Amino acid sequence: MSTRTLVKSIQDVMRKDVGVDGDAQRLSQLVWMFFLKIIDDQDEALEFTRDDYASPIPEHLQWRNWAADPEGITGDDLLDFINDQLFPTLKELPRTNARARVVRSVFEDAYNYMKSGQLMRQVINKISEVDFNSLTERQHFGDLYEQLLNDLQNAGNAGEYYTPRAVTAFMVQQIDPKPTESLMDPACGTGGFLTCAMRHMREQYVKRPEDEATMQGNLHAVEKKPLPHMLCTTNMLLHNIEEPAWVKHDNTLARPLISWTKDERVDVILTNPPFGGKEEDGIENNFPQFKTRETADLFLALIIRLLKPKGRAAVVLPDGSLFGEGIKTRLKEHLLKECNLHTIVRLPNSVFKPYASIGTNLLFFEKGTPTKDIWYWEHRVPETQKAYSMTKPIRLEHLSDCAAWWGGPERAGREESDRAWKVSIDTVRERGFNLDIKNPHVVEEDLGKPEELLEKLTAAERDVADLRAELKSILEEALLR
Repeated sequence: MSTRTLVKSIQDVMRKDVGVDGDAQRLSQLVWMFFLKIIDDQDEALEFTRDDYASPIPEHLQWRNWAADPEGITGDDLLDFINDQLFPTLKELPRTNARARVVRSVFEDAYNYMKSGQLMRQVINKISEVDFNSLTERQHFGDLYEQLLNDLQNAGNAGEYYTPRAVTAFMVQQIDPKPTESLMDPACGTGGFLTCAMRHMREQYVKRPEDEATMQGNLHAVEKKPLPHMLCTTNMLLHNIEEPAWVKHDNTLARPLISWTKDERVDVILTNPPFGGKEEDGIENNFPQFKTRETADLFLALIIRLLKPKGRAAVVLPDGSLFGEGIKTRLKEHLLKECNLHTIVRLPNSVFKPYASIGTNLLFFEKGTPTKDIWYWEHRVPETQKAYSMTKPIRLEHLSDCAAWWGGPERAGREESDRAWKVSIDTVRERGFNLDIKNPHVVEEDLGKPEELLEKLTAAERDVADLRAELKSILEEALLR
């Protein structure tokens, strides 16, 4: 059975359970179960390779001892075991080491929604079919996990924590993180940037076990919401991170901006902070210089603070952050003073469909020197399609022309074209720090003078009114016959 078919069959079973209401609950239920299977398979491998290793999960609660036997406990006995033993114990698991803290952090926010022990046994038996110690099966499951993350689009405000893989891959590719550099995602969602960065470093720079250990020791992440935090932690285990305790379940914005010390600063930040939302009352007091509750603005201020001198960032921001006024103006002025905002990649509205249909931008900047010039690149949907969609999403190769133009690490030899243009800091100042600068090489269609358009509209409305009156008289005549 293919992994895709396996997931579909599991979801079909869960839909029969009266306790699981909607996609968000189904996904949450699936993930804690997969988490236990993945960590148990990892435990077995670690017990084999390390004499001193002991699983943080008590023996009677390990997957192999209650779930692996297809003829094992079922019905009410299974429900009682999960609700009265498994969950209470794992929610209060002593934080003896990093791996124990990971298990506890996942179960502190997990719930068992299923009401049928028989259906739960069916789901458990299907999950048991996957061997996460098999490299091939783990890779297949990676694809399956992507499918689960895609299911987030139906689980509430999914756009808050899902970024198209091509966008994350492009940002990582251009930032080029190294294992020796500290890397952070302060709003990590399901961990897309982290897995992408790890893949990049493993392919390019990790040659020895020490490199892998250095890389893992340099990763930092925070996620505010329980479901994406659980998804991210499981995602890290799936990508061979033994102790993803560094994926914190917290709100990065809940700390005063000034409290972040030099020791906590990082070399690289890759993130898509949630936009369009407001933080709870009082959060703005943590940012006295930029008193706002708009999430994207607060994250931008935090990112500038968190970067080391010469640190670099790639951030997804909506068009509103570019042209907004008031606090946004002050924030952009601060960004351009503290950092070299060297590149803005403008993306079309359809990149984030179906989660959002707004224009987004990729901002690339380095801390320590003020901005002198900003290069813009306009990404366009391929000519073979009208827009990106769920069935035809953006792919990494669609961004290859931008990568070719980029000019390497030093961004050397960039030239203006029908897609690229350069704007000086003086021009930006004259515009009141409005960064929403359209492509000057594209001649916008001349729609005519406003007064002429208004005349045409009025004439059209008169024609419609005349036709409506004529139709009304015809109908009245027909009814009187």
